[in-house]
Amino acid sequence: MNILRWLLNTQLKLSVKHNKNSGFTLIELLVAMLIAFLVITPLLGFMIGVLNTDRQEQAKANSEQEIKAALDYIARDLQQALYIYDDTGIAAINSQIPTVTNGVPILVFWKREFTKDTVETKNGSTVLFTDDAFVYSLVAYYLIKDSNSNWSQAARIARWQIKDGVTNSSGRTDCPGFTTERYSLCPDKGFKQFDLSDKSKTLQQKMNSWTNSLGAGGTYNQSPVVLVDFIDQTTTGAPGAVCSTGFRQIPASITRTGFYACVNSVGTDNRSTVEVYLRGNAQARLIQNDETKIRYTQSKASYFPSVNIKVQGRSFIFSK
Repeated sequence: MNILRWLLNTQLKLSVKHNKNSGFTLIELLVAMLIAFLVITPLLGFMIGVLNTDRQEQAKANSEQEIKAALDYIARDLQQALYIYDDTGIAAINSQIPTVTNGVPILVFWKREFTKDTVETKNGSTVLFTDDAFVYSLVAYYLIKDSNSNWSQAARIARWQIKDGVTNSSGRTDCPGFTTERYSLCPDKGFKQFDLSDKSKTLQQKMNSWTNSLGAGGTYNQSPVVLVDFIDQTTTGAPGAVCSTGFRQIPASITRTGFYACVNSVGTDNRSTVEVYLRGNAQARLIQNDETKIRYTQSKASYFPSVNIKVQGRSFIFSK
């Protein structure tokens, strides 16, 4: 009987142990959650700060790289310039170049354009060989600021160009608008070479009197192509324009200094020289939909990388 009682007591104790629920108390859980919050929150804030800083630095780096690349491109373009228009020259021929909505022409110049394998020598209908040639081109760079959703809320730079064809006595006659010459390469619609024949005029007067071949109301086939976006659009509070002595500022009345030029159309050696200034806007990469928050301020100057260069045209016109 004692053995039976002992067995029953043993089994009841084991059953109580197996049925007892194990775990944390509510107070223990609250303490654990508080400790986790105190540890994780600073770490989370640190990680968010690191990610934001990385995003900002990447935007700055991208803006700096792009405006340097754009300036290099413009500089290479200008190296073959034979005449660069100053502010009075651009005003004189402004009606002869395309009107760009919300755009201002900053750089307008003539250059020599290299064209490969355009001069054909034929024997009947058989081409014996081809030669390279140089042709004249008229180039214009515009600063554009509008609310087009395809582009940033900052400004952008667009490039436009028309060039001459290559005449060839055995060439083609189907160039639209050019029926008096034969060409192996057709001129662009509207192209007309500058006239230097009037000896009573200065070189600037001759170049400023250029007109296209379209006549009143004519339109070009070529349209301005955007070279770079995210150019500073600030109108007040940004660094002002500065030009060297003897250079004329373009535009003459500058409202945006994100892209401007200083030009000496005819130097002592009859060459044109230009100073080009660019300023990017990295803020516009970070804030997409609010133009008022991406304007230049001194405290945010690191978001507005600036570059400039001075270029003298390698080509020149033997005329004064």
